[in-house]
Amino acid sequence: MPADPFAELLRQLRRNADRSQDEQADAINTASGRATVTRREVSRYENGENVPTNHTLGHIAVACGVPLEPLLREAKAARVRRRKKDDAEGEDLDDVKRRTLLGGAVVGAAAAAEPWGRLAYALSKGARIAPESASVLIDHAAGLHVDELSESARSLQNRVESHLDAITAALPRAGAHERALTIAAGETAALAGWVAWDLGEHDKAAAYYQVTSECAKEAGHPPLRALALGYASYGAATPGKALEMLSQAAQDVRGHGNATAAAWALGRYAEEAAQSGDDAGALRALEQARFAYDFANHTSEQAWVRFLTPYRMDSLALSVYGELKRQELTVTADSAVERLGKELPDSGVVVLGDLASALLRGGDVDRGVYVARQFAAAAESKPNTMGRQRAQSIAAWLPDTERDLAGHLLAFAS
Repeated sequence: MPADPFAELLRQLRRNADRSQDEQADAINTASGRATVTRREVSRYENGENVPTNHTLGHIAVACGVPLEPLLREAKAARVRRRKKDDAEGEDLDDVKRRTLLGGAVVGAAAAAEPWGRLAYALSKGARIAPESASVLIDHAAGLHVDELSESARSLQNRVESHLDAITAALPRAGAHERALTIAAGETAALAGWVAWDLGEHDKAAAYYQVTSECAKEAGHPPLRALALGYASYGAATPGKALEMLSQAAQDVRGHGNATAAAWALGRYAEEAAQSGDDAGALRALEQARFAYDFANHTSEQAWVRFLTPYRMDSLALSVYGELKRQELTVTADSAVERLGKELPDSGVVVLGDLASALLRGGDVDRGVYVARQFAAAAESKPNTMGRQRAQSIAAWLPDTERDLAGHLLAFAS
């Protein structure tokens, strides 16, 4: 018995997105922000055993980058057929499968009488993604950058790549939302690169950063290139190359509305300058970073700057002062510990890492080892990319008597 036309439509939408049923379930869950759809449920939809609810159809539309209204209309017709037990057995499904539902195929009036034909016809006429669907995609891109603070790279990677896939599917029909979705695509691609780099997939990371820069150019949005450069600077071949990238990033975020991004670019420049031996340049950049952060509006600027919390600013200062062995390290460390409080926030892992590394570099070995142990426990309970990177730095400064701790941190970092 042939599948219901609407079931076949859902199958074709998935195939045109080049996804398996598992990947389609992930894409729908990414659009909804909840893990409620399984591969089995996708299979039931495509075999005509079940018709998605209107709520789920909204997420399917976002995941596949198609208008919602035609899906709602065809789902309603499918429910009527189910009630009447009329499965339209005369439908020539082989002909349906030969047609491209996505890609602007020209469909005549006769073909448009069928469910699959009406959707293809709507798409060929330039139907655009709904504002609500665009908002879901944009907001979810922002949410992924927040989740990065508390999730491991491995657990986050599939969600990030699935969301990038959803935005990519939506872009051809973005209409008035094209620039906003292109920026969201770039933000998601940058995070995908960051996650890939954390997992040791360096070539993949570089490709994602390049895509981010292309999105920045396409959208005319230099801060997006700054994001790519900031992430890529952690894997730069030399300190000089990192400084060059971060200098460009700082230029890209000059101007109104970019204060938080500027604070990060300048703070990272200060870190790299300190490591390269440019004491004056490092201190000057750190002062500029703190000034920019004090005047930033952290809730209304780019989505990806949400990771730059006061705790992260503390970690940047600790990193610089520790590397330069500055007397400001002690008071900064005390202030950072007080800010962390008893309940360690997700972004506090980075602070503990920089504090431990700074104390060890500054010669306060006993206190440095104590904080390093706190960091090791926190990094495993709240895994994130920066924690893994900090583990390597701390291990390099631990004394020989702490070989077990150093080995544990290096294993965690790898």
